Amino acid sequence: MKGRRRTAGDDDRAPAVGAEAADGSRRNEILESAASLIAASGLRTSLQEIADAAGILPGSLYHHFESKEAILIQLIRRYHADLDRIGEIARRRVDEPDPRSASDEIVELASEIANCAVRHRAALQLTFHEPPASANRELVELARRPPTGVQEAMLEALRAGRWSGSIRPEIDPPMLADRICQTMLHVGLDVIRHKATADRVAGVLCRILLEGLASRPPSDAELDRSSAFQAADRVIETWTEESEANPEDKAAFVRAVARAEFGRRGYEATTIRDIASAAGLGTGTVYRLIDSKEELLASIMRSFGKKVGAGWVSVLGSDASPVEKLDALCWVDINALDRFHDEFRIQLAWLRQSPPDTPNPGWSFTTRLRQLRSLLTEGIRSGEIRIESPSTAVLARCVLDVLWIPENIVRKAGKRAALVHARDTVVRGVTNRGA
Repeated sequence: MKGRRRTAGDDDRAPAVGAEAADGSRRNEILESAASLIAASGLRTSLQEIADAAGILPGSLYHHFESKEAILIQLIRRYHADLDRIGEIARRRVDEPDPRSASDEIVELASEIANCAVRHRAALQLTFHEPPASANRELVELARRPPTGVQEAMLEALRAGRWSGSIRPEIDPPMLADRICQTMLHVGLDVIRHKATADRVAGVLCRILLEGLASRPPSDAELDRSSAFQAADRVIETWTEESEANPEDKAAFVRAVARAEFGRRGYEATTIRDIASAAGLGTGTVYRLIDSKEELLASIMRSFGKKVGAGWVSVLGSDASPVEKLDALCWVDINALDRFHDEFRIQLAWLRQSPPDTPNPGWSFTTRLRQLRSLLTEGIRSGEIRIESPSTAVLARCVLDVLWIPENIVRKAGKRAALVHARDTVVRGVTNRGA
């Protein structure tokens, strides 16, 4: 059989198509290598390390990406595209006949968000803290972009649940949708998921948020009167901010200025020169007042950790039930976030930029997990806490995560409303138990 005669145009096009495919394949290899390295080591990952992992020379890497920022931008773009796809599919499902309960649909969507966070955990980490001030505009805007697609889909699912009577009518659907979506994205952080699967962790988190931990849902008045809540209040009243320090105490003053700069710029992007300029001091003066930038960070976070830790110790030592203690711990964390928002952002930077086995610059993560495991075990044995979980280790990590209310919710709603929201999503649950 005679073949079609090849033309000069065919000869020119065929290699071009093949080259384009190979170029796209190599770009994907570079992105996958970068994602794996950044997920494990954070932004400390260099272009040289990415090139080595991809098996190419650094010069060849520049053929595909002009800078490290260009790689980060592409990683975040892929992450947002995946989230948008999940949201679009979920919104289409809402209009289709479905024999499942509203809770099952919410859990399904939540699990899809959690798995997306795990797939794109490098990009996810980049969204937990603002990029350095020197970052280009596109990277800053992408990092700040909220996951509106999945939030809208979750909101529709919650409204359907409230319409059917399975979600209590007094629950605020937009706030709850935001809370569930943010919580599911946390599953992408190794420090929260640890060795469990995304589906397993998402399932436990959803059971807590939807059904609550308490066997008998207590009222706000009951929880306000508990000895654990009063113990929390007594410790919170003792907290003072570093910014209130006497400017004459130059070391304390420098710590206060550095805390604000670290929270605003990020630790890595903040230089001693930046701190000195913000404090109105010479760089040499700042160096004489501190041992190093690393020690400055450690001193700031030690102070934060001691204050939060004192609240936890006081609450856990009170004569109260396990459920009352969990509620009071929420109150401690809400006030810590409200009072020490810079330290909280630095804490997020640790979650984003450090592997989970590195020392925490703030409060002791392992200590809090141990305390929670003991408290949860006590509550389950007494029957005050009811939840199905694969293990208390998984449950403790999930509870530790939901005890911290998202910063934007605390800012928008205020501390008291955030506390009521915490009680609904941690203690009482949002589902209508009588339905």
